[in-house]
Amino acid sequence: MIPKLQVALDVTTEAEALSAAKTLAPVVDVLEAGTLICFAEGMSVVRSLRSQHPDKPLVVDMKLADAGRDLGEMAFKSGGTLLTVICAAPLATMESALEVAKEYGGDIQIELFGDWTFEQASEWRKLGITQAIYHRGRDAQAKGQTWHQEDLDWLQRMCDMGFNMSVTGGITPELLPIFQHLPIDTFIAGRALLSAPDPQKAAISFKETLNSLWRK
Repeated sequence: MIPKLQVALDVTTEAEALSAAKTLAPVVDVLEAGTLICFAEGMSVVRSLRSQHPDKPLVVDMKLADAGRDLGEMAFKSGGTLLTVICAAPLATMESALEVAKEYGGDIQIELFGDWTFEQASEWRKLGITQAIYHRGRDAQAKGQTWHQEDLDWLQRMCDMGFNMSVTGGITPELLPIFQHLPIDTFIAGRALLSAPDPQKAAISFKETLNSLWRK
């Protein structure tokens, strides 16, 4: 299976988000209302993205930690199809978010950020959670942290546990070969696309690299 490409719309105004989405939607597989824009504009931007792209999968990157049903309802009512929940959230929050997701025909993704264990991951699977995001944060990237073999080993183990894994954190086409042996579901790119001189051309290059590597 060839991994999907998701664009993280990590901007701070609705106008920027809609403009970037309009440019990139013909190429990418998934749109994401990033955490920054969710905080800056609230669910208005999610509704606008859904209106502009009625058939596109749309992630609402809330990284929610509590109030799973209430916040989940906001996200899915606004047109989201996927909602992120931070790995530190209580199981009860994950369960309530998953319940409301299923009511709307959507799903949740556990964002693996900071400290977490495979024992916790096993509990998530028992709840019926099947999606997770392996995240290398922008602060870690700013300090020069890069991808290591340990990251790849942890990804492999999560895949083996039955998770559909997304990967994010400074992902570029040049970095993709290190993940080639893994059944990654989705790669998430933000600045690599949004900051490119020609974002659509950058997305096409990204997709071509994915197709080349995972068809082998």
